[in-house]
Amino acid sequence: MNELMSEEIPYSDNPNDNFLVVKICKGFRPKISEVTPKLIVDLIIKCWDAKAANRPTAKELRQIFFKYDLEMEDENSEISYQIKECEKIKENKLKNRTNENQSKNHPQAIYTSRLLNFENLPEPVNSTDYLSSFQETISSSANPIFECLDCELNELGKTSVF
Repeated sequence: MNELMSEEIPYSDNPNDNFLVVKICKGFRPKISEVTPKLIVDLIIKCWDAKAANRPTAKELRQIFFKYDLEMEDENSEISYQIKECEKIKENKLKNRTNENQSKNHPQAIYTSRLLNFENLPEPVNSTDYLSSFQETISSSANPIFECLDCELNELGKTSVF
């Protein structure tokens, strides 16, 4: 949903490597565009929950979208209002967009299917701020480089020295 609303590929300005995996486990998430209606933002955040049991099921999502679709027939509904406001923001963004503003993909951002095998990753956590630019919620005391090296060493059967 977020990729469709933002029209941006998630993590395109980051190398898609072990460092990114650790950062995601620590709560690193793509920004949610301001052109996304609040009701959809809330749904995206629920879908991104670190605990799979807290995420809505496909059946629940279908019911929510069906409800929104019915409500959109009423021009005074909350979803209709939010969509109209977001469309205004999107129009203004398009008017002000230049070719230089379009982001470039990181050369190590890989978007093809491949097998990833990670062991001993940190326990996934939720982000604390979804609405600002890509967030890094790793505390200043934690070092993602060391944590990623720990993952790689553990995969090789080595003991971490950090």
